[in-house]
Amino acid sequence: MIEFEQLTKQYGDVVAVDGLSLQVQPGEVYALLGANGAGKTTALRCLATLLRPTAGTARVAGCDVRAAPIAARSQLGFLSASMGLYQRLTAEELLEYFARLHGLEGERLRTRVAEAIDVFEITPFRDRLCGTLSTGQKQRVSIARAVLHDPPALILDEPTLGLDVLSRRTIFEFIEDARDRRRTILFSTHQMDEVELLADRVGVLAGGRLVTEGRVEELVELSGETNLARAFLRIVAEAE
Repeated sequence: MIEFEQLTKQYGDVVAVDGLSLQVQPGEVYALLGANGAGKTTALRCLATLLRPTAGTARVAGCDVRAAPIAARSQLGFLSASMGLYQRLTAEELLEYFARLHGLEGERLRTRVAEAIDVFEITPFRDRLCGTLSTGQKQRVSIARAVLHDPPALILDEPTLGLDVLSRRTIFEFIEDARDRRRTILFSTHQMDEVELLADRVGVLAGGRLVTEGRVEELVELSGETNLARAFLRIVAEAE
C-alpha cells in the first residue's frame, strides 16, 4: 500500500505540497492529476525518498519514508521523466547493471532481464547503446529498469512520455497486468485518455493541495461536465 499522511514540502516561503493525505491500495491504479507546478512531481519524489518532507510523512508497504528511507525504497519501482540512462551501455547491459544493484544475481538476474526485454519489447534494440536510442525506446528501457526487482509498489511519473500509440499500448498492458498481480500503482499524466482507460481512482492537486478524489465518473458528475478533461479544468479553476 502507498500512503501519504499530511505530507508537506516547503522551499523557503513556497509550499509545494500542502498537507497531502491519500491512500492507494494493493491492486489499485491511482492517477494523480494537476497542472504544471501543482506539486505532483514533488509529492512523488518525496514518496520515492529523493526529497525529504518538511512535515508529515509517507509510507510504502508499511515502510516510513522518513524513518526508514532505504527500506521504503526497496519496496518500490520509480520512473521519473527526468531520469537518464547510461549512454555507453547497451539496453541489455543497463538492465543487467540495475538488476545487480537490486541484489539480483545468477539465474534470477538473467530471468528478470529476459522477462523485462520481452514485456517491454526491447529485443529489436537490446544490443544498441542507450545513447543511440529514440525517445520512445529510452522510455521503455527506463520503465523496465524501474520494475526489474518486481516491487509491490510502482510510482510512474509520465510513463508514456515520448511513446507512440503502439508503445503506449505496451505500457498500458504492463500496468493492467501489475494491477492484476495486486501491485499498488500511483501514476501522474497529462493524458486524460490514459486516466479514463487505466485509473481506478483519481486525485486532483491544485496549489499543492488535494482538492478532490474519486472515480472518473464521480469527478465528471461532480463537476457537471461531460468528460474528464473538462471536469479537470473546472475543478482546478474552482480550486484556484
